[in-house]
Amino acid sequence: MPQLHLRTARLDLVPLADEHLELEVELDSDPEVMRYLSGRASTREEVVASHGRRMALGRKVDGLGYWMAFTADSACVGLLMLPPAHGPDQPDDLTVADLGYRIFRRHWRRGYASEAATELVEHAFRTVGLRRVIAQTMAVNAGSRAVMEKVGLHYVRTFDGAWDEPLPGAELGEVEYELTAEEWLGRR
Repeated sequence: MPQLHLRTARLDLVPLADEHLELEVELDSDPEVMRYLSGRASTREEVVASHGRRMALGRKVDGLGYWMAFTADSACVGLLMLPPAHGPDQPDDLTVADLGYRIFRRHWRRGYASEAATELVEHAFRTVGLRRVIAQTMAVNAGSRAVMEKVGLHYVRTFDGAWDEPLPGAELGEVEYELTAEEWLGRR
């Protein structure tokens, strides 16, 4: 199964492609968008490297990967993520995906992150057949935590993040939320 084009009531979720690189550069160059990720704007070189890693990770499990979200009038809303879970504090299990979202500031507080993330969670369980979806963020990232809860994930744990240069609020740790396939089925 290739990565699918997905749709919500207001958004088209298009599989990430090389043609989206400039949108990623624009998105990641906003220090407020990157506030809880790196604490600063990303350089073009960093985004190019990230794009390459995203494209490779997006091919690891059929149906999982990265999407760019667009409104009906073709405005780019942001980057949506549902790759296999990866990283030093995430499970090495191809039946678990890591939900994420990065929205252009001009589109904040319009419900786009929740709308798109809900579609990705549905896709993860209904189409891909995953066992679990997780999401992680800094404990102080109230906006992201609200999205996680709105789409049905629940708090699992707080843990120490691995920071070379800790961001403000890092001392409160990272949080992980999850939703299992069984829980998702039970809510339907």
